[in-house]
Amino acid sequence: MTLCRLIVVPKLTLLLVGLTLLLSACTTQWQGHPRPDANTIARALGHPGDEIQLWDLPSDSMPDFPLPKSLRPCCAFGNMQKVKVGALPIPLYRLGNTVDVNDVGPHTYDGGMLGFTRSSVSATRHAGTENNGIVYTKRGGFIDLAHVRDTADDTMGLFFPIFKHLGQQQVIELDGEIGRRYVHLHAFDASNLSNHQRWQLAAALAARLAYFKAESHEIAQWRGYASLASWPETVSAYSPEDLYSNMLGAKLSLALIQSKLVLNSQLYDQSMTVWLEEALKWLGGVSAKETNALFDVVDGHWWDSSRAIPEKYLVLKRHYLMGDAQQPHRVPVALARSHSQWPALAAMYVGQPQSQPLSLASTLFGLSLDEIGELRLEVDPAYQASFAHLPETLWQQGFSHRQFGAIAAADERLDQAELAELGH
Repeated sequence: MTLCRLIVVPKLTLLLVGLTLLLSACTTQWQGHPRPDANTIARALGHPGDEIQLWDLPSDSMPDFPLPKSLRPCCAFGNMQKVKVGALPIPLYRLGNTVDVNDVGPHTYDGGMLGFTRSSVSATRHAGTENNGIVYTKRGGFIDLAHVRDTADDTMGLFFPIFKHLGQQQVIELDGEIGRRYVHLHAFDASNLSNHQRWQLAAALAARLAYFKAESHEIAQWRGYASLASWPETVSAYSPEDLYSNMLGAKLSLALIQSKLVLNSQLYDQSMTVWLEEALKWLGGVSAKETNALFDVVDGHWWDSSRAIPEKYLVLKRHYLMGDAQQPHRVPVALARSHSQWPALAAMYVGQPQSQPLSLASTLFGLSLDEIGELRLEVDPAYQASFAHLPETLWQQGFSHRQFGAIAAADERLDQAELAELGH
């Protein structure tokens, strides 16, 4: 998570939309026209039954475009939170986070704060912003759409570089947060893989590493990293909806890559728009009114509406379980039934489907994905004190996503001790 989405007055809304229209051209675009080599042409002109697929074209002619640079602004867990600047509360001001499942806007690769889609290129023929926020789903609990989109784009951004260099030693630099952050691809013998297998392996590895990049953001936020220096983000570290939302984005982007819907930015954006809409419907997305009611139900249990952003313990329930398998956090029916909002929610719980766990492959074609690609971090001096509760051997010389679980578990112990002192 980064910033919180603001409820703004109409004139400011118009100004923001105008700036979005003016600056939307700054978002990353790509157009791929892979050029066939002599072998591909020979196959095309040869036996009629010899089918040529996208992955058979030379990998070095695949699209080349920058990795995403901007985290989308969204939401501290809860709704209509109080806000303070320094020690001073802002009177009569609240932040609204929720969005109706039917009001989700069109996707823009690397949209950041400025993603806007014209109706002429929209998959739904509707112009607009992405309209990110939190929506509750019956199968997947609370979903943060900014997290979904960010990890989807990171998966897309990593895929083609990985595909082009699969089997080779390679470093892909990422934007740092608490220090240098990069993907390290290891050399291995890929000569026995078919072109299709190379495509699938690169896609699985891109989704996995993009997801671990999202995990690293939780670790960074806990240590005081902030997109804006004046806006601490510890309130959002290990928030309960984050990693499930990130993995949802990775899996959707993985599906688009496997379906060959990624050759240019317009096709990717249009495809992600409709796949995200359908995924939210399948997960059982509900109205903004119902999501707000569920935030009321978990007030005092999962978050504390008496506190103000950016106080860390406005969020009471956190999710520290790192790794490639994630479970959703759904509001228990017993908790909902005991709340005054139950009349507004009772129908939603009738015939409620089973929860939908998410996971990413750790092996493929007999290869361990962690052995051929890893996310690595280094720690700048400014953040080293935040690792004081951890053994130096775990982090001082840098660490990979394989150490994230141990780091998060140590962070959890420290948070639990602080919460106990506060009486929770």
